[in-house]
Amino acid sequence: MENLHDKRKIYEKSQLIESEIKENPIEQFRDWFLEASDNTFISEANAMAVSTIEEDGCPRTRMVLLKEYTYEGFIFYTNYQSRKGAAIEKTHKACLHFFWPALERQIIIKADLERIAENLSDGYFHSRPKGSQLGAVVSPQSQKIPDRSFLEERLKALEKEFENSEVPRPENWGGYIAKPYEIEFWQGRPNRLHDRIIYTLEGIDWKTARLAP
Repeated sequence: MENLHDKRKIYEKSQLIESEIKENPIEQFRDWFLEASDNTFISEANAMAVSTIEEDGCPRTRMVLLKEYTYEGFIFYTNYQSRKGAAIEKTHKACLHFFWPALERQIIIKADLERIAENLSDGYFHSRPKGSQLGAVVSPQSQKIPDRSFLEERLKALEKEFENSEVPRPENWGGYIAKPYEIEFWQGRPNRLHDRIIYTLEGIDWKTARLAP
């Protein structure tokens, strides 16, 4: 087995200090997200890990794409009957995580989740390429299937069925909004003395604190 003890790098690209941060963490997120989006070494700045708690008490993490963010929260789409959907429907909580190595930054977001309005899910669903729409209909996400051809055959049948008509959004597919109550911004620094600023929602106000690395 490979020894990884000496695999390390020096973090020295930026800093995160109290005098420069925004009062609202969504505005701080916006600034960092725009920098990540403009960085040529980051192909999908909106890729985020979503962690939920499953029936056995173990967290489960997967990558999804952030599709919108507002002062209210962060929106992504999924199959409500998937493993992540089932966990969210039970706990209504998740942890979102963005990691941008090119900027030596990460953001950790703890949030309460709820479904967005159906008309908003409809609007996004019909803005997707038709192939993606059909994929959402075809796949019984997270369920066991016999083989790859099971999906491919269903896709061919649906392509023919909806060749000249609009694909209806499945009732079990739509968006969630993650409403944050804690957001941590992490900036890599030399000697592992990283900057960690945490925002915590207290009532309607955000409070900030510095965490030890």
